[in-house]
Amino acid sequence: MPDDEPTTLRDLVDALGGELVDLLDAPSGDTVPISSVALADDTDLAGEIASPSAAADLYLLVGVPDAMVIRWLDGLGRSPADRRPAALMAKNAVADPVGRAARHAGVALVSVHPRARWEQVLPMVQRVLEHTRRTDAEPDLLAADTDLFDLARVVAQNCRGLVTVEDERSRVLAYSASDETADELRTLSILGREGPADYLRLLREWGVFDRLRRTGEVIDVPAHPEWGIRRRLVVGIREPADPADRRAPAPLLGSIWVQQGDRPFADDAADVLRGAAAVAARTITRRRTAPSTESLLIQRLFGAQGGGVDVPSLAAALTLPTGGPAAVIGFAVSGTAATADLTAVAPLIRLHAGSFRPDSVTALIGPRAYVLFPRFSSVEVVGAWTRQLVDQFETGRAIVLRAAIAAPVPDLGQVAAARVEVDRVLDGTAATFPRGRVTSLAESLTAVLLGEIVDLIGRHPELADPRVQDLLAYDRDHSAHLTDSVAAFLARHGDVRAAAAELTVHPNTLRYRLRRAERVLGIDLANPSDRLLLELQLALPRAGEPRATTA
Repeated sequence: MPDDEPTTLRDLVDALGGELVDLLDAPSGDTVPISSVALADDTDLAGEIASPSAAADLYLLVGVPDAMVIRWLDGLGRSPADRRPAALMAKNAVADPVGRAARHAGVALVSVHPRARWEQVLPMVQRVLEHTRRTDAEPDLLAADTDLFDLARVVAQNCRGLVTVEDERSRVLAYSASDETADELRTLSILGREGPADYLRLLREWGVFDRLRRTGEVIDVPAHPEWGIRRRLVVGIREPADPADRRAPAPLLGSIWVQQGDRPFADDAADVLRGAAAVAARTITRRRTAPSTESLLIQRLFGAQGGGVDVPSLAAALTLPTGGPAAVIGFAVSGTAATADLTAVAPLIRLHAGSFRPDSVTALIGPRAYVLFPRFSSVEVVGAWTRQLVDQFETGRAIVLRAAIAAPVPDLGQVAAARVEVDRVLDGTAATFPRGRVTSLAESLTAVLLGEIVDLIGRHPELADPRVQDLLAYDRDHSAHLTDSVAAFLARHGDVRAAAAELTVHPNTLRYRLRRAERVLGIDLANPSDRLLLELQLALPRAGEPRATTA
C-alpha cells in the first residue's frame, strides 16, 4: 500500500477490533478517509468545533450528553460539507436519536465499548493513523518502520493464538483480531482495564513478572477455567543490546502475550515469539528515537542502494556490534511463484532470525531475503541454524527454501560483497537443487563457476557454436533424438552403456545416434577439445528451457 494512501474508516475500525469499537452507520460509505483525530467534550461542542482551524476527520465525544450531540449534529447538517467531520466515536452512540441526527448530517457513527478508557482509545487511534495499512494487505515486517499491529497479526497467524503487545506498564500498544475464543482478560486488557485481581496476584506469585524482567525466555502461563482464563505464552520485549554483553539484562520495554484459541499453539510458537520480541524492541526503540534514515542504511548495508556505507553510524542506528566477524545468509523460494511466496515468507525468516540472534538484521531485496548475523559464534552454528530453518519451513509449512551462507564476513563494510557472494551461489546452484539447498561458495564452487561461464557465453552470441543449431534443426526435421543422446553420452563421461541405460535404448542404438551426430556436427567425439566445447554449448539455455549444467 503506498505511503500516501490514507487510512479509511473501515481500515480504522478493523484495526481497532470488535472488542473496542463497532461501526453503526456510514452514510457516505466506510471508505471515507480518516487522517486526523481529536477529543471533544461538551465545552467544545458548545463552541466552534467544526471551524476549519479546528477541524479533524474523527472526533471522540467524551462525556457529551445525547441532547448536546444531537443539537450539534443538526447544526452540522445545515453547514457546508467541508466543515463536517467524517466520523464520530461515542460511548452513547447507540441511542436512536443520535443515529438519526448523524445520518442526517452525513457523519459516520462508531460506538465505543462503554468500559473502554478514552485515554487508551485515543493513542490506539493515533497509532493506526500514523501507520496506514489496510488489514487485508500483506504485513511488511521487513520495513524499517514495522507496525506493531502488523507484527501482532503475523504472530497471531503463526502461533495460532490471539496476540496483544503491551508496554512496560502493561498498556496495550497493539493487538491482533479476536474471535469467539477471546477470554475476559484479553477483552479487559484491550479496553484499557486491569485483569481480574486474583489472576494478577497469581501471576506475581508464580514469578511471571519477575521472569519477564530477568530473562528473555518464553513463559508458559497455564489456563484457569474456573476464572474463564485460557492458557498463554508471554515473552518480554527488551532494549536491543550486544549479545556478548554479560551484564544485567537490558531494560524491559514491554511484553507480547499470546492467548490460546481453539487450536494448540504452533510447534515453533516460542521461536516466533522470541523473534517477534526482537522486532518489537527495534520498533519501539525507533519510535522513541525516530531515526529517519534507517531504511536506506539497511538497504545500503546489503548493497541495494549503491554508494558508501558509514559503518559506525549504521552500527549505532541499528545497535549492532562493530567488532568481530559477521555472517550473511541469502534465502530464495523454489517454485514458479517464488517471488510472490517470499513476500509472505520473509517476515517469518525475520522472526526466526530475531529469535536466534536479537541483533540480526533482515532485508527483502528483489526475489530474495537476506539475514545478517553480526559477531556470530561459528560457521558451524550458523549453518546448523540455517539447515534447521530450511527443514522446518518444508516440513511445517510446505515451503521449499534454498539458502547460501557467506561467512566469515570480516566487518560490516563487507556485507554488500557478501550479498553478491550468496547471490552467485543461489544463481549457480538453482539447477543442482536439492543438493544445493544450504551451501556456500566454497562448497559449490564448481557449479557456480560453470554456471557463470555458461552465462557469459550466453551473453555473447558470437560465442555460440552454429553447429549445435544444425543438430537441433536435424532433430526437429527428422524427429530424431541426437541432441539428448550426445548430452547423455557426455554426462556419463563417454560410458555408452551407462548413457544407453539412462536413455532406455540399446547401446548399439546409442552408438548409431552418436555416429550420426558426429556427421551432422562435423566433429569427433573422441577429441577432448570437441567434447569440452560441445558440453558447454549444450549447457546454454534454449528457448523455454532452464540453463543446463553438468555440475
